[in-house]
Amino acid sequence: MTNQTDTVDIPVPEQSAAPLVDPSIDLEAEINRLRKEKNAVILAHYYQEPEIQDIADFVGDSLDLARKAAATEADMIAFCGVRFMAETAKILSPDKKVVLPDMEAGCSLEDSCPADEFARFREQHPDHIALTYINCSAEVKALTDIIVTSSNAEYIINQIPEDQPILFAPDRHLGGYIARKTGRKMTLWPGTCIVHERFSERELIKLKARHPDAPVAAHPECPDHILDLADHVGSTSSILKFVLGSDANTFIIATEPHIIHQMELAAPEKTFIGAPGADGNCNCNMCPFMALNTMEKLYLALRDEKPEIILPEDIRLKALKPLERMLEMSPPMATNRPTTDAPAMVS
Repeated sequence: MTNQTDTVDIPVPEQSAAPLVDPSIDLEAEINRLRKEKNAVILAHYYQEPEIQDIADFVGDSLDLARKAAATEADMIAFCGVRFMAETAKILSPDKKVVLPDMEAGCSLEDSCPADEFARFREQHPDHIALTYINCSAEVKALTDIIVTSSNAEYIINQIPEDQPILFAPDRHLGGYIARKTGRKMTLWPGTCIVHERFSERELIKLKARHPDAPVAAHPECPDHILDLADHVGSTSSILKFVLGSDANTFIIATEPHIIHQMELAAPEKTFIGAPGADGNCNCNMCPFMALNTMEKLYLALRDEKPEIILPEDIRLKALKPLERMLEMSPPMATNRPTTDAPAMVS
């Protein structure tokens, strides 16, 4: 496994001032009215605040949400997540209008990998196949051979000939984890997720000592020293399935803590503890990009039909190809087209 040595500093967004919305408005009622009036489907990633999760038509992982929206007859998609997720929905649903409550809701992984730098990275390794984590811009997807998710990356890499060199971007922690599992040598882009970087090994060890029977479930975007302490490593949906299927009563969750809302809804009898940051709590591990979306901004996005995701058609088509290749190479269950009546909480 080869690593790029440089690290990328990503500025953390600040919560913008509250939008000007009449405080007497019943936001939930208005969002429901606009959803029906505009034939819109509302998507919420697991990392959104509970209020947004509860009003969404579907809650889940980014690709799963985009595919569910594509399977509906909706005219508009309101994607409560981050920009690359909304772009993926637009790539798969070009005839639907896609809006994002706050266009500043980016992603540290996406920001760490600008398209022009990624293009140069590819030029430096002309014999390598490029596998790119879905957490990247449409422009980077358009420069990629195969898109992967944290759920299917290992399965897809195992189909690539062993003598084929691999580039993996933008998450070096996910890439390193998959390289160790598959035994493949990969040249890694140096990007990281600012949320998963903040978990503290020392504080997690202390927490495990206080809860010795609590399994630790971690996302593979976490650094090695956190993954080494985990009983289960997987995507957000994989973590959710793990805790719901386990006989344990208490769990330590090493990913963005808003996913705990779905866990508590599905298994109120169990206890879920967010893995701690350096200060001994998990508050610093909330995604500041996801936090930019609010109920007020969702209401305005539905009302005004903006901010809208607009992609040049040539970029969309180029980005679609590696997504389609991913679906062709994914496990059979992962390629089944989602039904429109799928429950909001993916269990």
